[in-house]
Amino acid sequence: MTTRQKKGEKIESTTYSGAFLLGIGVVALVLSVAVFFLVPFFMPTIYELDTPLEATSTTSGGELTDTTDVAQETRATSTGPIPKYIPTPDAVRAIYMTQCVVGTPTFRADLVKLIDETELNAIIIDIKDYTGKLAFDTNHPDLRNSVSDQCGARDIKTFIEMLHSKGIYVMGRITVFQDPYYSLAHPELAVKFASPAGAVWKDHKGLSFIDVGAKPYWDYIITLSREAHALGFDELNYDYIRYPSDGPMKNIVFEWAGNKEKQVMLEEFYAYLHKEMKDPTKYPVGVNPPILSADLFGMVTTNYDDLNIGQVLERALPYFDYVAPMVYPSHYPSGFNGWNNPNTVPYELIKFVMGSAVRRTIASESPIEVFGSSPVMKTIVVPPTSSTTATTTKEVPTGNYTKEVYDKDKMRPWIQDFDYGGNYDVAEVRAQIQATYDVGLDSWMLWAPSNRYTRGALKNAE
Repeated sequence: MTTRQKKGEKIESTTYSGAFLLGIGVVALVLSVAVFFLVPFFMPTIYELDTPLEATSTTSGGELTDTTDVAQETRATSTGPIPKYIPTPDAVRAIYMTQCVVGTPTFRADLVKLIDETELNAIIIDIKDYTGKLAFDTNHPDLRNSVSDQCGARDIKTFIEMLHSKGIYVMGRITVFQDPYYSLAHPELAVKFASPAGAVWKDHKGLSFIDVGAKPYWDYIITLSREAHALGFDELNYDYIRYPSDGPMKNIVFEWAGNKEKQVMLEEFYAYLHKEMKDPTKYPVGVNPPILSADLFGMVTTNYDDLNIGQVLERALPYFDYVAPMVYPSHYPSGFNGWNNPNTVPYELIKFVMGSAVRRTIASESPIEVFGSSPVMKTIVVPPTSSTTATTTKEVPTGNYTKEVYDKDKMRPWIQDFDYGGNYDVAEVRAQIQATYDVGLDSWMLWAPSNRYTRGALKNAE
């Protein structure tokens, strides 16, 4: 029996039959099931901030202690089941998968089979590629308009779960500042032509970039990164974290970055990304912040300038768990290190450039001044200036700056498995892998834009 009343009316009583009540119960059950399964699909998977944790007043030994700081901490909660992440392998051996391939079941199955059968144990999947579009569905208000309508996997979460079930480490690649889609949608954030004033700049391929100094875009990248991690990606790999090149560079304006030194502006971005993505309070209890890695031009291992794109090795090292120089032999100019054609000496080139990367990574000082570093001083003897003065000493700068010492295994090179300026087959690919080992590194990643890899260069799975 129910009662219902409208304002100013007297209460009426209505009696319903058992069959009617049973029908209502069935409808309620169906709606409950639908809400349980469908709401997560339409809701963003990004973690939301929960209420502050209540203060506790005991330690593990039962003694009273002041936990005011802990009480102020906020933790995140997930709108869906927390993925089962897997730890980073001691030695990562990875291949790259494009957005279109991850959305092609037969093609991606071939690559999973390749991993199953060989020494490979990891895969890098495009989350956001050179178009600026996203590879997965999301209803997050800041991201949903960026979802690709051409490539991508609508079952990406299930696919990642399958990869994890096989023990495969999953990395998500995010192309950062090269973003034609976002530049079109938000031209106020884009790199501009000096003339015509206000027009969005494009490189020789017709691709546009977001201004490195556009901090609203930094938050977009953070939002995307958190959403991807919530889907199950173990590691987030950032590419195109640089200023543009290969275009009309004399006709270019950075309205957000202004005249700030490029390498300084980029280090500010690295620092912000690290701070936001490594904050444990942004993740549910029991979920660690994601592993972060950065792709840099190969020549950062041997150059100390910023290559006119803002990339300097020492400025990236503090903020990423791994740094991946793209040391493709085909991309080095004639005459590099005395080689007429560096593409013909893959072993020697990788050993030279990654040997330099290792030395710079483990060094305790560097000619590069980074945030928080200080000048390295030395003591010199000052001879007497006359018969009445004594010999003295004084401290003078050496020209180097202090630097944190990092494990050499922070270095994880991208190596070449594609034909460009020469034929790359078993011998050439294996030579690069061996050179990586010979400088004391264990991890490497194969890049083939076609996603067709040289099977003969890979050892069989043990």
